Amino acid sequence: MAESIIIYDTTLRDGTQAENFNISLEDKIKICRELDSFGIDYIEGGWPGANPLSTEFFVRMQDMTLRHAKLAAFGSTRHVSNPPEKDANLLALLAAKTPAVTIFGKSWDIHVTEALRITLEQNLEIIQDSLAFLRQRVEHLFYDAEHFFDGFKANRDYALASIDRAVQGGAELICLCETNGGTLPNELVDIIHQVQRHFAEQGRQVALGIHAHNDAECAVANSIMAVQAGALMVQGTINGYGERCGNANLTSIIPALELKLGLHCNAGSRLHQLYVTTRLINELANLPHNRYQPYVGDSAFAHKGGIHVSAVQRNPLTYEHIDPERVGNERRILISDQSGRANILLKAERFGLQLQPEDPLMASIVADLKNMETQGYQYEAAEASFELLMRRALGLRRKFFNLEAFSVSDRKYSMNKEPLTEATIRLTVGDTEAHTAAMGDGPVNAMDLALRKALTRFYPSLQNMKLVDYKVRVLNGQNGTGARVRVLIESSDETGRSWGTVGVSCNVIEASWQALVDSINFKLMKDEQQGMLPRSAA
Repeated sequence: MAESIIIYDTTLRDGTQAENFNISLEDKIKICRELDSFGIDYIEGGWPGANPLSTEFFVRMQDMTLRHAKLAAFGSTRHVSNPPEKDANLLALLAAKTPAVTIFGKSWDIHVTEALRITLEQNLEIIQDSLAFLRQRVEHLFYDAEHFFDGFKANRDYALASIDRAVQGGAELICLCETNGGTLPNELVDIIHQVQRHFAEQGRQVALGIHAHNDAECAVANSIMAVQAGALMVQGTINGYGERCGNANLTSIIPALELKLGLHCNAGSRLHQLYVTTRLINELANLPHNRYQPYVGDSAFAHKGGIHVSAVQRNPLTYEHIDPERVGNERRILISDQSGRANILLKAERFGLQLQPEDPLMASIVADLKNMETQGYQYEAAEASFELLMRRALGLRRKFFNLEAFSVSDRKYSMNKEPLTEATIRLTVGDTEAHTAAMGDGPVNAMDLALRKALTRFYPSLQNMKLVDYKVRVLNGQNGTGARVRVLIESSDETGRSWGTVGVSCNVIEASWQALVDSINFKLMKDEQQGMLPRSAA
């Protein structure tokens, strides 16, 4: 088994085949630079000539220097009717001027006869001479044996013959591809061992890699088992993005290699960057972050049950398989109706509140929490609202303003035009009254704009606050349109800080108002703590 495993990232090619994964040229370049900074060894940039975006990407990258990673261009073996020196695909790979080239070929006989519609021998020929042509012209040359495991199970001799020809053509590494994603780990390891024995019988030492898909939820396990069986390279994508159910998730594989198996890879030395890297790629692809993802999900080290929290407080190893900081993540203590006193105490400490286990207010806070969640409030994603609840119980919550009245109206004057939405707010700050109105894109947006319009004359920092997410959930659907709803709002400001607040009501406008008011109160409270409020307001 190798001491250092090669990590080959194909997020910019295979990853972009995932549903709803769309990135611009500039995004591709940013992702490439991030992967290089993270320590990825090879970055597959795409298929030159397949589309204008891929072509332009390789042109742009020729003027850029990567600190560690080597850029790889991806393509197929030549067309059966073209000699290598006149094949457009092979010439496009060379035109990309990358230090590494990866080409794929057919290992499964059914793909040769049904997809390519050529003879089995012709397929072997185009594998060998495509690689032989490239071998003299590129620094690193890899061969992806597509559908190798299914091909091996269907026709062992032909699958082996296909990679024999790849070796004869000059590939420095044969990557065995589990393309359909249906092979189980025990099958995969057995086939790898048979491949190794096959080469050993020929007196050859051939470097192997693994490229797994996740259709049977085994891509990570298959990749790890392949490494343990002797594979030197792992191909995969960040966050497991890819066609259908996705590719092997490097976000899980890299820490498993480094922290579980004691195997080194260059990216393993930068595991503290893992969380940030995964988030950046999600943001650029405009895809939500999977909170339940191992290692980097927001829930990966979140503790909800009171017994769990108490144990983790004494020794994190009781409910955490690694220190979250090793992968750039953090431990989170959740607040819910399952919470015990240990949760409350840890939250109080985090909020900078003085609260002791024997404090009579402790029972009051726990009772308030359970009562509020019985009504439908949820604080796991609304910690700002929970901090305000705790401060109110401790007599530490200051009222920055008093609401006197508000109204929201929607008017649709024409069926061919969007409705006009207006919100009016009347409130007081001290002895001063403010009465404002604002138009918005819907009632919540109008309320948000009107509220901040009324308050910014007193608290100018609210101009830099924005609502970044808004969710509504029906809590008891059996009541139809009279059902109680929960509104969760996420807000952020110029400091990069973000916070969540919650409101619950049978009226979605009222629930939204509750969450909005909590959001603004939390912002003002933090500004006051940092000395950012004007003295006249403070």
